[in-house]
Amino acid sequence: MYKKKTSDLEKKLEHTHPSEISEYIKANPEDIMNGDRNFMEYMNEKFREKKIRKQDVFLKADIAQGYGYKLLTEEKVTRQRDVILRICYAADFSLQEVQQALSIYHMNTLYARDPRDALLMTCFNEKPGSVITVNELLLRNGMIPLKSSGVQE
Repeated sequence: MYKKKTSDLEKKLEHTHPSEISEYIKANPEDIMNGDRNFMEYMNEKFREKKIRKQDVFLKADIAQGYGYKLLTEEKVTRQRDVILRICYAADFSLQEVQQALSIYHMNTLYARDPRDALLMTCFNEKPGSVITVNELLLRNGMIPLKSSGVQE
């Protein structure tokens, strides 16, 4: 995992001239995403850290095991951000870990100005219960629940 907060790196970049970017990258090697980092490696690393099994995550996320494994190995790709959010929630990811997973998967991160995303951010922070509980909260607030993986691309 990264050693420095993204906000700290952003502050550093405020005072970095474009011509100094190579020095910035060299000075922060453990905090810079490299092209070799992939979704499967990141998720496997998190699952190991949390001592959780993939099949347990897929069960909690209500995602078919075969489909879940194919997503993690990137054999299958989804455009449904909600599927990745379900996996992250079921794996008890922190908000920062979710944002990183979405970023690595090349999806929009949760955005605090979007009401649905804001509610989801609070759910990742507070862990109010299962994915079903999260969907109930979304519905109660007039928002679309997390989509399931029923329609697979």
